[in-house]
Amino acid sequence: MRLVVFDLDGTLIDSVALIVETVTEAFTAVGQTVPTEQQIRAISGITAREAMGILAPGSDAERVETILQSYRSHYQARAGVSREPLFAGALAALDRLQAQPETVLAVATGKGYRGAVTLLERHAIIDRFQSIQTPDHNRGKPDPQMIETAMEKAGIGREATVMIGDTVHDMKMARSAGVKALGVAWGYHEIAELTDAGAHLVIERFDDLDGAIDQLLEA
Repeated sequence: MRLVVFDLDGTLIDSVALIVETVTEAFTAVGQTVPTEQQIRAISGITAREAMGILAPGSDAERVETILQSYRSHYQARAGVSREPLFAGALAALDRLQAQPETVLAVATGKGYRGAVTLLERHAIIDRFQSIQTPDHNRGKPDPQMIETAMEKAGIGREATVMIGDTVHDMKMARSAGVKALGVAWGYHEIAELTDAGAHLVIERFDDLDGAIDQLLEA
């Protein structure tokens, strides 16, 4: 048996435009200096609260909470399948992996549990995953706990587990958990960033996913 753990935003879900627009609107609404797109991309993968604190340096806890609530309000007003589509090839890749009796799928995301479930349900893919790990019940990325919990629930060891993600936080989490780190080049962070963060391999299209998983777990 083997465990394949997916990140959501930037890996399965194309949310870049939505997140950048939402942060811009949320910060503008509360009179906070709007971060650049590069700064917004850099914080993808961690919890929203942590992200708002980083994007509003010098803000106290009360101010961060105000920004966070603005972000959540604007996100909920904008979110939906049309604004958060699956990347091309993602559904077919999940179909192929699910058809393999020896493969178990899981999610490890910086989203809250309710938000992750809602998004997976909207795309009718929630049944593909044995477990959905979020910071609501685990420590957030790059701490390895989400992967460790997924492995525990699946009864599969680190030698047969691979983490697939688009950010340095995913790669660092995988390395900390002692599992294979597979980066994808179509998300928030660049190939060089993923490699520097510990990616064992980086792919540029979903068609290469199956072979990359086989290569990493058979190495």
